[in-house]
Order: sequence, then structure tokens, then C-alpha cells
Amino acid sequence: MEAVPTNPRGDGTVVLRWGQAARSVPLARRELRRVLERWEWCAVEGAASLVLSELLTNAVRHGRVPGREIETHFARVPGALRIEVHDASERRPLMALPVDGADGGWGLPLVDTLAAKWGIDDRHGPGKLVWAELSVGGGEPW
Repeated sequence: MEAVPTNPRGDGTVVLRWGQAARSVPLARRELRRVLERWEWCAVEGAASLVLSELLTNAVRHGRVPGREIETHFARVPGALRIEVHDASERRPLMALPVDGADGGWGLPLVDTLAAKWGIDDRHGPGKLVWAELSVGGGEPW
């Protein structure tokens, strides 16, 4: 499965569409690595890959809507990399600290730790977008 590139924003944001399958997660990480190499922001690759994995995994697991795809947006914003994951579900993630030893529930606390800021917004059309911004420290102030 390959991503379907789109860019309705026309601002340099990389927009990709993904199927609602777990195999989309490693493919999206690969595309993010390519984008970061092109932008020469490899220093944030590790944290960005983890954040993307958590947000996209949540969309795949909890944001499924039959017949709809998931979008990722990678954007340069002033001093930061912005990662957005768009899905068609109205169901919003909740951050709660999991109990010790739990297998799940660690994703949003991890995002909260790694990202300078993050949030959940409405989107044009059905669903929501979950976003995170990671400081690029010394990178171009896009």
C-alpha cells in the first residue's frame, strides 16, 4: 500500500492519504523520514516518528469510518514541525495516565512529553484532526 499524495493547501505542507490499516503506520513513518531529510530536519526524526506513530495508530484503531481514508499533514511552522492526523470519526481521544503495567494508553502521554504542544481540532468536513508540534531548535523559522 502506498500513500496517495495531495496538497490542497499549496503551502509546502506534505499531505498524504492512508488506508485504515495498521500497515499504514510504518509506511507513514518512512514518508516522514523522507520529508525530514528533504527539509534537513533529521535531528527531530526520532521524536517525530514516535509522535506520528502514536497519532496515526490511534486514528487507525479508534477513528475508523468505513469508506474513509486517514490523512497526515507534515508542515513547517515557525520553529517547529507540525504533524497532523485527520480522520472522519467524531470520537475524540482522551488523555488519561494508564496504570503501571498496562499494555495500552501510553500514546497521548508520550505525545505530551515529546511535543512542544499538541491538541485536537475540528476539521473541514466530518471528523477531527489531532496535531502535535515538535521544536526544531535552530531550524529555519518557517
